Amino acid sequence: MKTPKRIQPLIDEGLVDEVVRPLMSGKEAAVYIVRCGETMRCAKVYKEASQRSFKKAVQYQEGRKVRSSRRARAMEKGSGFGRKQAEESWQHAEVDALYKLSDAGVRVPAPYGCFDGILLMELILDEDGDVAPRLNDIELSAEQARRDHQSMMQDVLRMLSVGLVHGDLSEFNVLQAPEGPVIIDLPQVVDAAANNNAQWMLARDVNNITQYYAQFAPELANTQYAKEIWALFEAGNLNPDTELTGVFREAEQAADVTAVLAEINAVFEEVQERKARQQAAKSQD
Repeated sequence: MKTPKRIQPLIDEGLVDEVVRPLMSGKEAAVYIVRCGETMRCAKVYKEASQRSFKKAVQYQEGRKVRSSRRARAMEKGSGFGRKQAEESWQHAEVDALYKLSDAGVRVPAPYGCFDGILLMELILDEDGDVAPRLNDIELSAEQARRDHQSMMQDVLRMLSVGLVHGDLSEFNVLQAPEGPVIIDLPQVVDAAANNNAQWMLARDVNNITQYYAQFAPELANTQYAKEIWALFEAGNLNPDTELTGVFREAEQAADVTAVLAEINAVFEEVQERKARQQAAKSQD
């Protein structure tokens, strides 16, 4: 196929030998299968801010550290230099998260570097050597759903143990590999300690994934992993090897009505967005 203009510099530098074919185009990036020597990899080409449809980016960027105070001031002012720095910060958030999560034992694609807004990373394959499917494209047995759900909850725990929350986790950004689920799409990852939205984002991540697996194992809908994991985090007792139970006993205290209403509104918005994404996925089939 014709080489995309954005990828040509990587070919000129010898980082990529050939663009094989497009893999997908999403709200924040276009992904291509590329050949690097004898190995097939992914090249994720990030879209410019003006082309992205990802909503509420400010919520995700809250608490992100910027290495230079000059860059931070420029980003706040919204100057041309500041917008460029904001774009780099958005892109490098995923790269940094992939390295950090790989080291923490979370199953994510192995990163190979980010070059001028293009992330090179592992191509996840199924047992036949084809591109691994997304969860929303497959059916599972009840036994496998329980096993993979438990694996996902442990990965959410491991993510939080290194201070991160995915922020947009659902069946649309998890791939099914032979060894189990693989989490993808991390540019919106948030700092759990510095972002005020981290708790409800984690709850949304867990609820989205649980809702998916509960289609095949209905009893999973009654689990309380989000509350269990966050309680461990708040108490300073979070350990990546903690054995989760999915059981949580609510503390007897007055409800924060404002927080509850905010969470209800957030869930409603997510339900509407989920329906739109499901319709879009069906229309592509």
